[in-house]
Amino acid sequence: MSAKRWTLVGPSWPWRGGIAHFGLATGRALAARGHEVNAVTFRRQYPERLFPGTSQLDDGPAPPDSPPAPRLLDPLDPRTWFGAARHVVGSGAQVAVLMVWMPFFAPMLGVIARRLRRRGVTVLAIVHNAIPHERRPGDRLLTRWTLRACDGLLAMSDQVAGDVGQLAPSVPLAVVPHPVYDGFGEPMPRDEARAALALPGGGPVFLFFGFIRRYKGLHVLLDAWAEVLRQRPDAGLVIAGEFYADEEALRAQAAALGPSVRLDAHYIPDDQIGLYFSASDAVVQPYLSATQSGVAQVAFHYGRPVITTDVGGLAETVPDGRAGLVVPPDDPAALAGAIVRFVDDGLGPALEAGVAAERQRTSWDRIAEALETLAG
Repeated sequence: MSAKRWTLVGPSWPWRGGIAHFGLATGRALAARGHEVNAVTFRRQYPERLFPGTSQLDDGPAPPDSPPAPRLLDPLDPRTWFGAARHVVGSGAQVAVLMVWMPFFAPMLGVIARRLRRRGVTVLAIVHNAIPHERRPGDRLLTRWTLRACDGLLAMSDQVAGDVGQLAPSVPLAVVPHPVYDGFGEPMPRDEARAALALPGGGPVFLFFGFIRRYKGLHVLLDAWAEVLRQRPDAGLVIAGEFYADEEALRAQAAALGPSVRLDAHYIPDDQIGLYFSASDAVVQPYLSATQSGVAQVAFHYGRPVITTDVGGLAETVPDGRAGLVVPPDDPAALAGAIVRFVDDGLGPALEAGVAAERQRTSWDRIAEALETLAG
């Protein structure tokens, strides 16, 4: 299609998190196809009293090729919604892409979408979650109101696509697999990464990575780990991420398991992410609920299989027996069995080959192409 001016609306550097990383990679892909890409991001994303972590901002340098992103939006101040819409129109944008992942932002995004469409801007939305992991009354109503204000929608799993189809059945929808995150550096030798993190070099190492919230099931993994240690006392578990819930209980649960569990309970900067994945033999996602997961896509970039639960779109992302192992959710015995089987049966090399095959079928260019098609 002919080159257009695009504006991404949502988290962008210096805001932390997977949605910001996704927006950056999407912008790069659109720019590589000849489009002009700008962004609009937050001056305040969440009120501090509602934010469970230590900081919402990344204090590192801006990533290369970050699009210009004035900090205009405040989800609690409607004046900023109108101002952001005026800015997007004034910049000459022909297409705006909203990041949809939490109903808290739905009033803001719905207002912006309607104002932009009235001024002739095509409005698309990338739907990371249509129904949130931690649900509240009114979530479906708010998300429906936002999605129905758009000209086109993009989902990255059949689970999300099904939710979107119920909420906004008349809006054109594209479904494209979530691409692999490749912006955190290249893989490095496992022994070298373990040395950099001061990890033991002998036994198998499993990684739980990302913000720690109840729905991610870390407590289930720690329940399972006692049985893993009974059968594989040489195994190690690394937990890398910032607590957003249950910190006191989870710290106590981890401490009771002894030195086999390493807890790096802080936000992992972008330049260290590759160390953790490269040092591991496999990534474990014991989620209780999910739609899709960017963590699995980081793991795939580093060639690491994923042991995950059969919730949401995770089993779509991680084909059982090909790129990882899939077990029922909230089942410590099944999870421990899969981890032990991964080691005892020497599944690593075969699953790593499957990961490489899965990686080949996804790309950021496919995301950009799908957005172009929706934009018309």
